[in-house]
Parts: sequence; C-alpha cells; structure tokens
Amino acid sequence: MPQPIASTNDFVVKFANVNGSGSASANLLFAKSILRMGVPVATRNIFPSNIQGLPTWYEVRVSAAGHLGRRGGVDLMVAMNPQTWAQDIASIDPGGYLFYDSTKPMPPSKFRDDITVIGMPLTEICNKAYADPRQRQLFKNIIYIGALAALLGIDAAAIEQLIGEQYKGKEKLFGPNRDALHMGHDYATQRLKPISLKVARADAVGDRVFIDGNSAAALGAVYGGATVAAWYPITPSTSMAEAFQRYCRRYRVDPATRKNRYAIIQGEDELASVGIVIGAAWNGARAFTCTSGPGLSLMQEFLGLAYFAEIPAVLFDVQRAGPSTGMPTRTQQADILAAAYASHGDTKHVLLFPEDPYECFELGALAFDLADRLQTPVFVMLDLDIGMNEWLTKPFQWDDGHRLDRGKVMTAADLDAGKEFGRYLDVDGDGIPYRTYPGTHPSKGAYFTRGTSRDRYARYTEEGAAYVDNMQRLLRKFETAKKLVPAAVRTPAKQPAKAGVIYFGSTAAAMRESLAALEGQGIHLDALRLRGFPFGTEVIEFIAAHEQVFVVEQNRDAQLRTLLMTEGGIDPAKLVPVLHYDGTPITGRFITGAISSLLRAVKPLREVAS
Repeated sequence: MPQPIASTNDFVVKFANVNGSGSASANLLFAKSILRMGVPVATRNIFPSNIQGLPTWYEVRVSAAGHLGRRGGVDLMVAMNPQTWAQDIASIDPGGYLFYDSTKPMPPSKFRDDITVIGMPLTEICNKAYADPRQRQLFKNIIYIGALAALLGIDAAAIEQLIGEQYKGKEKLFGPNRDALHMGHDYATQRLKPISLKVARADAVGDRVFIDGNSAAALGAVYGGATVAAWYPITPSTSMAEAFQRYCRRYRVDPATRKNRYAIIQGEDELASVGIVIGAAWNGARAFTCTSGPGLSLMQEFLGLAYFAEIPAVLFDVQRAGPSTGMPTRTQQADILAAAYASHGDTKHVLLFPEDPYECFELGALAFDLADRLQTPVFVMLDLDIGMNEWLTKPFQWDDGHRLDRGKVMTAADLDAGKEFGRYLDVDGDGIPYRTYPGTHPSKGAYFTRGTSRDRYARYTEEGAAYVDNMQRLLRKFETAKKLVPAAVRTPAKQPAKAGVIYFGSTAAAMRESLAALEGQGIHLDALRLRGFPFGTEVIEFIAAHEQVFVVEQNRDAQLRTLLMTEGGIDPAKLVPVLHYDGTPITGRFITGAISSLLRAVKPLREVAS
C-alpha cells in the first residue's frame, strides 16, 4: 500500500455533489478561505445542463507555486453523491484520501486499499440538529466544510468572516451557518484522525482578484464604450449579459437625471439579437452580443451582412461542446473555424483569444476599438472554462487617458470642406473606407446600406469588375488587421529547441505548467501563445524556425491547425496536433503526456533516417 500523500499547499480537493443540493456556495467558501490564508487556488465547476438532480463536481487546486490550470488527478475526494461513488473513488490518486458520509455502513468492497478513508456521519449529525429537511441538506454542506477546515488546518475564522460577508445584513442566516461550521469543525477536531494534507498561511496571493471571465469581459465592454447589448439566453454566456447589466446600473446612469445611458435588449432569438447589435452599431453606438456555438450558427446571415456592408459589431463567443446542443455545460475551443469564416461566401473575421479574466477585460475593451477601426465584426473567443469559472488574476488596469478609436468617420465639416466621400472608396490603400453616421449632414454624405454588390460609392451594381474590386479591398483591410490585432507572445526555451508549441486561450495555464514538466524530462520547446487572428508575421516565422510545431487545442478536428495551414500556407506535416475534447478543461498532465509520447514515437524514425 502506498504511503498517504503528504503535501502542504500543493494538492487537489474534489467535491462530488448533487446539482441543486446547495453545495455550490459552501464549496466556494472553502476555496475562498484558502485564498484568505494567502495561498493561491484554481477552481473548476463541472456541472450538468439540467436544473436539478444530476451529478456535479467542484475542483479546488491548492498551489503554492500559483498554477492555475487543472492538474488532473485527485488527492482528497469529498464524496457526497452515491450515484457517482464508483467513478469518484476511481479518480483518487494512490495514497489519496476519501471523505464521505458514513451514516449508513458500506461494505469494504466499496473502498480501495490504497487510499485513506475518512468517514463522518453527516446525515446523522444533521438529523439530530435540524428538523426541517431543507435545513438538513443545506447545513450538511457547511458542516463538512467545517470538518475539512479542521483536517486541513484552514483557519475557521477565515470561513466565518466569509460567511459574515455573504450574509451581511442578514443576521438570521449568519448565526445558523456559523454554528453549523463550528459543529463540523469541533467533530473533526475531536473524533477524526489528522491527515497529511495541510494548508499553511502564506503570502502568495498578493493583490490579485478572484473573478470569472464573463464578468471581466462585461466590465471590459463597459470600459470599451459599449452602450448597447442585445442577447438571447444561452449557456455559458448568459452571465456575461447579466454582469453587463449590473455594471451599467452602476456606471451608465446619468448622475443628474438618473436616466439610463444604455440599452440592454433580450431578442426573441440569436439572429434578432445580432441584428439589433448591427443596427445600433450602424447608427454609431458601440454594441455587442454574447453567445455560444449554437447562437453563432443562427447568426450567420446577419454576420455576412455586417462583413459585406462593413458595419462594426462585437461578439463574445463563450464556447462550449458541440455540435448541435452537444454538452452545454462543458468546455471546448471548437468554434474557431465557424467564427473565422462565419456566413456564406468569402468572409474572414477578426478573432481575439484571451487566456484569462484579465485578458477578457483587456481584449473585451480592445474589441470595440478594432471593430470601429476596421468597420467589421470582431469576435472575442472565450470558452466555458474561462467564462464561468473564477480565476485568480492580476488587478485590471486602465489608462484614463485612453480615447475611443472610432476609426475613419467623416464629419459634416469634412463634407463641407469638399472632401470626396465614397462609402466604399479606399483613399489610402489600407482597405478601410470612410463612413458617416446617420444624420451627419442634411445633403451630403448619405448612402444606401445594402448587402448586395455595389461600387465604391455604394451604388448598386452587379458588374463583375466592381464586385472583384470590392472583394479585393476587403482582403486589403484584412491585411491591415494583422498589424492591429494583439501580437502572439513568444516564450523561448532555456536551451536551443528544434521543436515548438503553439497554443491559445484557456489552454495557456495548463501549457505553462506542462512546459516546466517537459523541461524536467529534458524536452525543451519554444512556445508561442496566439492572441489574435489574422496571424501576424511572427506566427509564420515561428513555425518556419522549427522542424516541427505542436498545436495544442481543445477540439476534435484541430481547427486552429487547419486555420494555420489555410492562412499561412503551412505544410501539414510540420504541424502536429495535440487534441483534448472530452469537455473538461485540459490539464498540464495531459499535454505533457501527449507531447512526450509523440516525441518518443518519432525519435526512432529519426535515428533510422540518420
């Protein structure tokens, strides 16, 4: 039998609960209490798409080193769901711990010989303390948090303080929750044996904030000047619209008149929502919608109109597992091609790839400048892992001197001065024409906005030469976009490397951990994190500088790899896919194992060739 795992500030706790049991707030208290002790945590909420009754899991990774990706494996399983007992037990690493409700005796066959079992009669304790069935269920969660605090050395006062903040002004709720916490803490202190997993006070959190990506993106939209949001509820993007509404109530209300200076509209469907956004943006407002893959599919027709009529719009795509309904509450990076080439015909769209909530805020704000500057839809490609999970991230920063970039807008003064206006006229070779806002001038600068072919002055025509002229100009604009989207971030290996790795988005946290692990195995890789599409020259140069490049992404069909081959003219043999798509966030262990296995597989071939 392996020795029990012994670790301080470096382990994974996983809670297995039933959806709708009230466990979510208790498990979050557990995670935040460790943060209050100055120790970084990374949390992942894995929940079903129904309202109540199915299994749900919540992972808390305690990491003194500050690793924010999923590690993989479980050191301490808090098993509160009989339905998932077998798989929960199987997921514990050898030498790990099982904490469970021991009110009903269980046969030895239900356990493993290589783990430490900690039983606590939670149901029995609750039945004695509470008469109301709902109270029994809710306080059971707080009682096991108190017991875990005692076992792990978490300061119960930190949890009590968090409960006080949660129920501020609701003293009738604070007292019973505090009592349940101490009930569990006292039981564990007096009756349970100590374990070798510990939380020790540290100073490794600093001034970082704990926030989900959807909230961060919504705040970025506010700072980016958005005043209009149109959306249709869809998991996992709904919380972004709700967060934007909260922020607008705080920051978008006129202090003198108390009138709202924003409009938030729930459309009858996703197509209507993006149509509202395009109409508002055409009229000069900064507008956005938030959606996920199925919504993006419904928006295709209007996205083609916005691309061809050259109307700015921002779309936040919080990706989930597809196709069709797929797994609505599971994460993937599987909308890359659908967004890059959205709509029929020849289209190419700008994509931004934030890696964490900080970049959700930063790129969320930037997207509105890019959309106005380029007069085109811009997609911010989140995923469920970033969007709905809370991440520890550095405080958001904003330059108060920043001025919104509205791009090429011709004013009434410009028109009166005799400047030539052609809505689709490229005057300086960057592919971006001037536009006017509706009502700019009583007699000049008007044009007809259409989705059909036209000439440089917005006059309808189906002449082939005029159509080709317009389509070629749109390509020039896309070339201009390469200089405006955020450049890729390169991380060189500590030793010269013949191989490289490309990754993006929420994969970044696990990738950084994997790079360190691979280095420990003597495998050195140069790394490149993509932040935007179209790809800049630094991306193509990175690929050219290496014999092979691994492309790590969370989808089945290697969509980013396909985009690199298509847009960069890259030899497919040079790009090696590393794919993870089971709906759970990718782990450092998975990436490390996949890359090391692939390298072992090709090494004998190289030796034979030499």
